[in-house]
Amino acid sequence: MKPTAISVSRFQPFDLLATLVAIVHGDGAVVYANAALEDALGMSRRSIEGSALADYYTEPQVLAAALGGLRDNEFAALRYDAWVKRPGRDPLPVHVILTQTDQPGDILIEMLPLEQQARQEREERLLDQAQANKELIRNLAHEIKNPLGGIRGAAQLLEMEIDSQLTEYTRVIIHEADRLQTLVDRLLAPHRRPHVVGDVNMHEVCERVRSLILAEFPKGLRVVRDYDTSIPEFRGDREQLIQAVLNIAHNACQALAERIAAGDARLTFRTRIARQITFGKQRYKLALELHVIDNGPGVPDSIKDRIFFPLVSGREGGSGLGLTLAQTFVQQHHGLVECDSEPGRTDFKILIPLP
Repeated sequence: MKPTAISVSRFQPFDLLATLVAIVHGDGAVVYANAALEDALGMSRRSIEGSALADYYTEPQVLAAALGGLRDNEFAALRYDAWVKRPGRDPLPVHVILTQTDQPGDILIEMLPLEQQARQEREERLLDQAQANKELIRNLAHEIKNPLGGIRGAAQLLEMEIDSQLTEYTRVIIHEADRLQTLVDRLLAPHRRPHVVGDVNMHEVCERVRSLILAEFPKGLRVVRDYDTSIPEFRGDREQLIQAVLNIAHNACQALAERIAAGDARLTFRTRIARQITFGKQRYKLALELHVIDNGPGVPDSIKDRIFFPLVSGREGGSGLGLTLAQTFVQQHHGLVECDSEPGRTDFKILIPLP
């Protein structure tokens, strides 16, 4: 039985969700399908409504049994993993959630693509990790800084008292103390510097970073610009964002060392608009996506899950602060940095919500 216009209007808010949603009767006939489910199946809502939802599953009997359990009040909700058939495309793995509604006989079925669920869980881990990093960095930096001044001062006093032939050793102490001081200052920099907010054009940020990168790597590197010029300006700290993008791009160029020497290194700046996207446990109508993509060897498997941790580096002699600071600066804009890497292609994606 086809749903009436009045019944369908009750479910229209589900069209704002990225999750696939269907409302079915107890017998499994679709009363309502949201826009995300239309897109996933590649079918119009009119053709989906009134049909049996189980027909779109590779194992329809499992859904039928679940619907029977809800209909007989054996349970109020049920979760399981399944595959949704899509005409002309591979089946879509989904996490299915069935719950009873306040309308007798109607059942709400949510289908969360497992890839999307994994991404959301990864984003939550990144946010929790970044917050823990922030506290760790601040506490560690202060703990190091306090005795560091005393060590340097004592070395200077000692230098004035000992034989000139031994001053080489005190100078080593002073030099290393200064180096550690510089490291501590870099750790504390994001938390000391005031947030200077103004109108930011992300393409101006990319162009600034591009000019800096090409000045350092004038040969063997091609920087590709793939911009969506419709992206609006937004409020933010331009200098912080330049530093964040520069840190990511500079890391990429260092990973491209062999390809730069061979003359076939490529670095791509790609901007896009993401719509109805969820990250950082919040949903946004619009968000800026900036991809920094390189054709290097990829992030080593041994550090893939830790690349945003402070002092973790895949390069000998690296400080391991560049990506940590980039994540911190982007998060100060309520955004997030993600990484997807395999040999031959590494993609750092910056997400920033737009008004």
